Parts: sequence; structure tokens; C-alpha cells
Amino acid sequence: MSQSVAHAELVNEVIVETPSRRRVSDFAGPAVVFALFIGIWYLLSTVILPPQKRFLLPTPHKVVTDGFLVWRTGERRGFQPILASLWDSAKIALMGLGITIVFGMSLAILMSAKQWLERATWPYLVAVQSAPILALTPLIRALIDGSTKQRLLVVVLISIFPIVSNTLFGLLSAEKSQHELFTLQGASRWVRLTKLQFPAALPNIFVGLRISAGLAVIGAVVGDFYFRQGGTVGIGAQIDVYRSRLWGAELITAIIMASVLGLVVFLFFGWLSRRAIGKWHITTRGQ
Repeated sequence: MSQSVAHAELVNEVIVETPSRRRVSDFAGPAVVFALFIGIWYLLSTVILPPQKRFLLPTPHKVVTDGFLVWRTGERRGFQPILASLWDSAKIALMGLGITIVFGMSLAILMSAKQWLERATWPYLVAVQSAPILALTPLIRALIDGSTKQRLLVVVLISIFPIVSNTLFGLLSAEKSQHELFTLQGASRWVRLTKLQFPAALPNIFVGLRISAGLAVIGAVVGDFYFRQGGTVGIGAQIDVYRSRLWGAELITAIIMASVLGLVVFLFFGWLSRRAIGKWHITTRGQ
């Protein structure tokens, strides 16, 4: 009897949760966490840190006034140089992500068709994923000319593994009974790939895209640190400049903008996933 009552209460709670209440809870949670984050930030910058180190972590209102609201006050200071650097890094991240998607998905398709290729390639993909980029920096600089190509290579090396692994897993996850049905119909390899394997792999592919999108931004920032170019520098190099000059407000502003870039790219691929998959796939039902 008690189990039935508990089940009825659970059902009532689910039924009572209206879309409006769900929207309120979706905004209330992040708002509370953000308020706690700002509170801890103020506590660190005004109380916990010793006075001689507080310039390294300015208060949030000082970051807003000196970092975001000041357009330009000197060489590489103000919000305008940060935006220019962010745009430069965004172009590298998006170009590198495009190369990664084309190459990674093509490799995954070949690996799903040829098992020997999967066994031969997989250990090297894991090695690329595990190798520290700092250790590869001298080799990349020696083999490739031009900072743009060097930075693109860093983006590809950092972001390729999730694309390949998730696409390959998705392509191989199609049900055996469906494969047998296509075999009975005499379907070609291309028809099997486009009509069965690729639609079944779409949720996994978009998971890989979201992960690789965030890693592409990280790769662009890392490439900025090690492969700088003249003129406009990427956001990673700009962060290093602010760090060396102890410009705390500009440093935190640049870090926040780099994080926003990664978040925007991640959310874009999440939106694209919902548009591409819709409600037809089992992974999206009931959400």
C-alpha cells in the first residue's frame, strides 16, 4: 500500500510540473549558481587574498569597468583589442573544426567499412589524443611554415579524436536485424551507409561535434600561445601579454571572452543537433 501511495505522489509531482514552472527552474538554477560564483569571487578578491596580491584578481565590478566598458586606452588595452583577438582565434577555431569534421568523419566511415583499417589506425588516434601539444611544438614549428597553418594543425590534433570515435561508434551501432534486411534487399554499400548507418549515427555524431567544438576553441587558444603572428594576435597570445604585464582586469576579461566563444560554439552545435535529429530518434523522446 505504501508503495502505491509513493508512486501516486511521484506521478502527481510529474503532472504538476508545467512548462512554465520548468522554464522558471531552468533559469533559477543557473542564476543561483552565478550569484554564488560572484559572491565567492568578491570574497577571494577582497578578503582571502593578501593585499599585495589582490591586483591579480580584481573585483567583478572592476573587471566590468576596466575590461568591458573601456574601449581602448593604449596599446593592447581596453575591450577593442580583446574583440579583435577573439575574432582572430574564432576564425582559426572554426577553420580547424571544419577541417577536423571533414577529415575525421571520412576516416571514421573508412574505418567502419574496413576492420583492418580500424585496427591499424586506432592506436595512433589514441596516441595523438594523449600526446602533449607542448612536446610537439618544436616539431610542428620545424615542419610547417606560417603561424596560421601551425595553429590550424594544433586545432585539428586536439579536436579530431571525439569526431572519429563518436562517428565510428554511431556507424557501428546500427541494429543487426536492420543490416540483415538491407542485405536481403540487395542494398549497395552506399545505400546501407546513407539510409541505415548514417541516420543511426547522427546522435553520436553530434555528441562528437559538440565535444570537438569546445576542444577546437581550446586548440586555437593553445596555438596562440606557441605560434604567434605579427599584427593582430589571437586571444591566447593576448592573455599571455596581459599576464606578463600584470593587467588583471584585462586578463580576466580576455579569459571570460574566450570561455564565451567556446560556450557559443558548443550551444550552436547543440541547437543544430536538435534541428537535425528532431523528435524522430529514440534518444530525444521524452525530453
